[in-house]
Amino acid sequence: MILHKCSFHSGSVFFAAACLSLSFFIFPRLSAQSGKEKHSSPPGFSLATELRNFYDISTLPAYRDESVESQVSSWDTTGGNDDGFGGKYSYVGRDKDSSLVLINIRGAGVINRIWTATPTQDTLDFFIDDDPYPALSIRYEDLFSGLVFPFVAPLCGNQLGGYYCYFPILFQKSCRIVSRAKKMQFHQIGYRLYPKNSRVQPFSREIADREKETLSRIDRLWRKENRSIGDFIPGDRKDLKTATADFEIKPGEKTTLFDFREGGRILGIEFDLDDGCKDFNKNIDLQVLWDNDRHPAVNCPLADFFGYSFGVPSMESLLLGSNGHTRYCYFPMPFDRQALGQLVYRNSDSLLPPLAIKAKIYYTQARRDSLREGRFYTSWKSNILYPQNGPHIFLNTNGKGHYVGTILQARGLYAGMTYFFEGDDSTATDGTFRMHGTGSEDYFNGGWYALPDRWDAKMSLPLHGCLDYSLPFSRTGGYRFYLNDKIPFEKSIFHSIEHGPVQNEIPVDYTSLAFYYGNLPPSRVTTPTTDLTEVPTPDTLMVYPQLANFNIWGDVQVRSQWVYPTGGTSSLFTVNDESVLRIPMENIPDGNYKLFIDFAKTPDGSYFSLWQRQTQISAWIPTASARRERIEQLFLGKIQRNQSSRTISFRFRTESAHTGFFLNRLMLVKN
Repeated sequence: MILHKCSFHSGSVFFAAACLSLSFFIFPRLSAQSGKEKHSSPPGFSLATELRNFYDISTLPAYRDESVESQVSSWDTTGGNDDGFGGKYSYVGRDKDSSLVLINIRGAGVINRIWTATPTQDTLDFFIDDDPYPALSIRYEDLFSGLVFPFVAPLCGNQLGGYYCYFPILFQKSCRIVSRAKKMQFHQIGYRLYPKNSRVQPFSREIADREKETLSRIDRLWRKENRSIGDFIPGDRKDLKTATADFEIKPGEKTTLFDFREGGRILGIEFDLDDGCKDFNKNIDLQVLWDNDRHPAVNCPLADFFGYSFGVPSMESLLLGSNGHTRYCYFPMPFDRQALGQLVYRNSDSLLPPLAIKAKIYYTQARRDSLREGRFYTSWKSNILYPQNGPHIFLNTNGKGHYVGTILQARGLYAGMTYFFEGDDSTATDGTFRMHGTGSEDYFNGGWYALPDRWDAKMSLPLHGCLDYSLPFSRTGGYRFYLNDKIPFEKSIFHSIEHGPVQNEIPVDYTSLAFYYGNLPPSRVTTPTTDLTEVPTPDTLMVYPQLANFNIWGDVQVRSQWVYPTGGTSSLFTVNDESVLRIPMENIPDGNYKLFIDFAKTPDGSYFSLWQRQTQISAWIPTASARRERIEQLFLGKIQRNQSSRTISFRFRTESAHTGFFLNRLMLVKN
């Protein structure tokens, strides 16, 4: 394996160690009973034990001793951005018949995630445990189609431009996946190696009735619209207790949300917003401390904790997010002696309003098993990053634990296409490089940002989703949670993501929240401040035609084309004198703007003029030229965006064959 494109940078002994070592560390497994020796019988793994992770969240805090989570992907190992476009890095070997070997691993384990943005009709063969005949042969696209049992929803599917399969494929000795295609493109294959001498029930197409019912149970849980704490605890839990909080908090105040003085575990936290209640703003922080920790286990804006996107409710995942007036968290949080939760309302000098807080905390007095379970921690980061700053770091900490989730809000510092989302994720555990991704939206199980019906708008799924996508604001965001594929570490973890196709070349403003269970709080913490939590409104906004909603009047023909390096597609219109092209200024803040156009003169170019409603803004501008010529920034005039004026329009004058209008993009500069 070549390690040219690690997101680990010079100046750190840890980064160097992460890139130099490729061996998997094995650590002794402690018995929960004795705390001294490993179990007399090796652990057993089956489809049933793997499927349990998708519905029984009580297993989330449990350590995975002696296990390794890793990944094979199509990332460009030379440091470039060919993470699947050409297919050069999309296989690890070739068979004699020219079939492409995608993964070839030995040991006992499970394939627990397969992602691609480019499925095909070619066949994949899964060779399990050195059997010369495949245990499974399936069309690549049918891993995600839901048409071939047991690869069914919700564990398999496609949305946001990405195709994902979480159905567990277990093996005792080895697993080899071979594609009969002549070319493979983007993919990521995640797997976990079990402890040595584990007993494994290998994959079989014959699924027992019990496992079929489990798949139905997962489907019912994940598809339920209004989930509650009762969906995540078994039967009649007489030991479940509820604490309530009902108070008002003002800027400058700090208030206790809960304070439990005996060991136990929090199973759920819900905030209820009445119709008249103001929503959380980014100046209210949630702080949670366990036992005798010096630093908070959770210290972040309450809005970021619940997956808001730039201050607006967005995420509705399985265990965390917003649903109507309810903000919910169902991550189990075991502790030893004390759990203290507080709300801090920063910015006491501001005119921010007081907020009414109504919360429920669900808990039991079942203490943490310190040998088997970690405590719940988060790591909040907010950074302005330039190329010299390296990647954005989700988590860099020491101790024992496992990584279970990421929320990211990502904004480019300059107007334009969201090229920063080309950045790859990288992960090292215990000083060993384990994973390298193929792009930021790929990390969140999506694909193809800025394309219609792909990664182009907010969308929430149980384990992953897009928080926001705005080309005018040059921003987006995503989340991903790890249930079956949580990332274990015995000594340390380093988890980061680049900003830009190569070398972190695009300046950005990134805010993230990492979730993990462990025996130690984060080694490095960022404390929220008013400056760090501000949601800026850029002065320069780009409108690309590929995601703009056109209103067309008259005879207008349009086609898209990749022509100039704007980062997006251009739109080529064929018009006549009666044609009107109206563009709604959706998501553009009210204000006065200077409007510039990026267009091309062409041999068939017409005349155009910019209007706002019935007011002509620009003169008639000719676009005819003997050859195609790009005009990158032509000032058209000043416009207003307010309640009365929410659109701009282009009108046209044509002559014989001069009926073309070649639009690249629009630029709005606020006065």
